[in-house]
Amino acid sequence: MRRSVLAAAAAAWLWCGTVTATTSGDFLVKTTHDVVALCTTPESEPLYTAAVNFCHGYLVGAWQYHAAIAARRKRDIVCLPDPPPTRSQAIQEFLAWCKANPQYDAESPVETLFKFLMEKWPCRK
Repeated sequence: MRRSVLAAAAAAWLWCGTVTATTSGDFLVKTTHDVVALCTTPESEPLYTAAVNFCHGYLVGAWQYHAAIAARRKRDIVCLPDPPPTRSQAIQEFLAWCKANPQYDAESPVETLFKFLMEKWPCRK
């Protein structure tokens, strides 16, 4: 049992990598790293609730803006499967993708989000 707990703790530590404590500066979301930091804030942090709610709101807001523009132009660049993933599933997939693609850490989070979405759920031509 103790080994399982230690293994889980080690895995969590490796998953977080160099993630540091969430700061108020992360809420400026200037980079993909900032939004990932907010989305992965540990529950033990004082800013956890604000960070996770901001994360979801930011990413959902970007998606809603895309949906509004796509409907107006009658042209989607992302086509979700039927049934679509839940919001939490999509965010977790985005975070995993970001971890696998650290070259985008310094880029605009909206740009990175849509790189992920267009790769994951492209529209057929």
